[in-house]
Amino acid sequence: MVMPFEFAPSVKCNSVPPAFEFPIRDDLRGVISYGAPQLAVPVCLNVNENPFPLPADVVEAITAAVRSVATDLNRYPLRDAVVLRQTLADYLAGESGAQVPWGQIWAANGSNEVMHHLFLAFGGPGRLAISFDPTYSMYPEYARDTFTSYLSFPRRADFTIDIASACRQIVSHRPSLILVTAPNNPTGTALDPVDLKTLLSTARECGAMLIVDEAYAEFRRAGIPSALELLPDFANLVVTRTMSKAFGLAGARLGYAVTADPAVVATLSVVRLPYHLSSVTQAVAIAALRHSDSLQAQVATIRRERDALQEWLIGQGFEAVRSDANFILFGTFADRQGIWQRLLDQGVLIRVTGPTGYLRVSIGTPVENDRFRAALVSAVAKEG
Repeated sequence: MVMPFEFAPSVKCNSVPPAFEFPIRDDLRGVISYGAPQLAVPVCLNVNENPFPLPADVVEAITAAVRSVATDLNRYPLRDAVVLRQTLADYLAGESGAQVPWGQIWAANGSNEVMHHLFLAFGGPGRLAISFDPTYSMYPEYARDTFTSYLSFPRRADFTIDIASACRQIVSHRPSLILVTAPNNPTGTALDPVDLKTLLSTARECGAMLIVDEAYAEFRRAGIPSALELLPDFANLVVTRTMSKAFGLAGARLGYAVTADPAVVATLSVVRLPYHLSSVTQAVAIAALRHSDSLQAQVATIRRERDALQEWLIGQGFEAVRSDANFILFGTFADRQGIWQRLLDQGVLIRVTGPTGYLRVSIGTPVENDRFRAALVSAVAKEG
């Protein structure tokens, strides 16, 4: 007799199971998961992280916050994360001047999960999402995973959106979701607020939600407004953000959406998984938000480093796209893969992404940026 959870005598733990044809979805067969290389290199400038460690006062605050919730980890987290959402509202009031009630804010595990929720709520079979390439490469994957059709339309040569053409596509295709990244990834391009109003008006007339992905909003130049300013005028606007970049919390995974109507948040709560946001994540995010002044000092340094690196690239004869983010798209190279490899051989990891011939470099510390400069000069010299 074989007791529960025991192996029969003839079964070996290390035996190879017989061949089995897994019932994988046809559209997933042979597909490789998304992700940039994670390599142990001295200078990692490929995934747009904040290069600076958290300040000591923020680390202490996060440590105390996690300790305070640790004794209650036997209980489920607060499902609606009201304190976190109110703290996000307080932060946005200072950062962008946006007066948004906490009930119009949705939080999840990174802006990736926020975007997935939006696709689950407003996409699906028989529905269409559109965007404008080059842009964030995860958008078609959100569409695939939610059985949403997806179309992208090319940007102009300067990587701005042709607004008249975009409006024609919206009217013609009648999408449920329109995705606009501002600043855009991988180009760093800002979006003119007048152009955004035009897109929003056309989307509203066609019954479409317009999602403005502001993952890099804190790095925008002075005078560039946030799409949050338009929330009072457009019920179909959703602005998504993240704490991974400016707040240096890529490892914590906290993103959020700001909506014009609490009904949107109510809909997103329907498609979430139960207790999707852990007590630890909520505590870490609240502590960091309450120390946003310390972290904004890092943002100012990154902006200065970005502008200096961009001018240097131009001075070296490269094409460098004007960036409002914490990265720069530059080129062009006949063999960008070769340049990337020669940089990696020198311990500098950047990203092969975007239009043919271009590379993208994240802004690092001043020392890391100098290492990149020297490695790039060497890599280009070897190419010649």
